[in-house]
Amino acid sequence: MTDVAAAIDAFLDHLWLNDGLARNTLAAYRRDLEKLALRLQQVGGDLLAADTAALESALLLHADDEKPATRARLLSAARRFFQHQIQLGARSDDPSARMASPRLGRRLPKTLSEANVEALLDAPDVGTLLGLRDRCLLEVLYATGLRVSELVGLTLLQLDLISGLVKTVGKGNKERLVPLGEVALEWLQRYLSEARPHLLNGVQSEHVFITRRKGPMTRQMAWYLIVRYAEREGLPKLSPHTLRHAFATHMVNHGADLRVVQLLLGHADISTTQIYTHVARERLRQLHARHHPRG
Repeated sequence: MTDVAAAIDAFLDHLWLNDGLARNTLAAYRRDLEKLALRLQQVGGDLLAADTAALESALLLHADDEKPATRARLLSAARRFFQHQIQLGARSDDPSARMASPRLGRRLPKTLSEANVEALLDAPDVGTLLGLRDRCLLEVLYATGLRVSELVGLTLLQLDLISGLVKTVGKGNKERLVPLGEVALEWLQRYLSEARPHLLNGVQSEHVFITRRKGPMTRQMAWYLIVRYAEREGLPKLSPHTLRHAFATHMVNHGADLRVVQLLLGHADISTTQIYTHVARERLRQLHARHHPRG
């Protein structure tokens, strides 16, 4: 084993023992450091003895062909590695200390058009018990902007069907009230009266969304259902937050105040919610480019 390989192994052992990082995270650190070590060799440097100039050259080696996020990740791994080397006394300096991270373009969340959402909502066969449950699940998810984990965790006590509100507990154990809207409320009432009792078949449960085995739905199962319906309708690839993003984006597109959207999403900081103004602007630019004669 080379000195560089041994140093990387020791660094990963340190992360595992002190930070308890997951196996996949450690494997990502290994890949990044091995890639950086190889690049340093290509520019005549060495990971253990690299100076700032060599490190900059290594990071810029494939700048034209890779995303800034890749270089930012390599630099982040290098910083942690060199700090560990200093702690060990193997180095007295950190060559990455004065290097600026590559500027990353703001990543806009992937969302669905309103037509796409309508197609997704119409996908379940509401003539079946499970189809009615799934339609209700999708309607509530889109109407409220809840996280999938918040949705499957809903209990009957969190529903106020008279006022049309849902009380949910989000990150940081913070409670918030979210309106259901008329359409989602109608589907929820129909599911609770026509499907849920038959799915439970006499079994008692506090959970709103029930499986055919009479237990509460898991986050993984809900996500599987959403993906399956999306694939059936030929919709773009979804993420677990796609309907949440669609809820927020469509609210902003229709003139909702950003502070209101922040409250509904349960964001602690308005800056997190401001991403949806960028999504809305991007949508406006696309429409202008498509339809304006000089777009």
